[in-house]
Amino acid sequence: MLHRIGVAVPIDLVIFITLIAALITSFSQLLFKKGIKKRLNSLKDMLGLARNWLVVVGVLGYLAGLAVYLVALSQAPLSVVYPVFASTFIFVAVISFALLKEKVSALRVAGVLVIFLGIFLVSLTI
Repeated sequence: MLHRIGVAVPIDLVIFITLIAALITSFSQLLFKKGIKKRLNSLKDMLGLARNWLVVVGVLGYLAGLAVYLVALSQAPLSVVYPVFASTFIFVAVISFALLKEKVSALRVAGVLVIFLGIFLVSLTI
């Protein structure tokens, strides 16, 4: 349990909240990718994304993910929450493979496993 202003907060809850924030943010990345149909070469191209509903929903998702992340951060130290939030790298790799049909090399799988191991090791120090 972590203590904040005299109130005990279960660390499992903080980790769960952080994972939810990471998952929301990861799906926002998917929306960005699906919403961008061409290479962005100018400011005009960038501003044109404001009319793309997938990108707009992605931005709203990012804001929702930020709000959830801030709740987690208010309950636990940054040194706990931020490493768990690194699970976005794992979620994005899985989402990219499953929904975008991106190829995942053995080296990328190894990298994702290293990130998972790092998150696991940090969780042991709590």
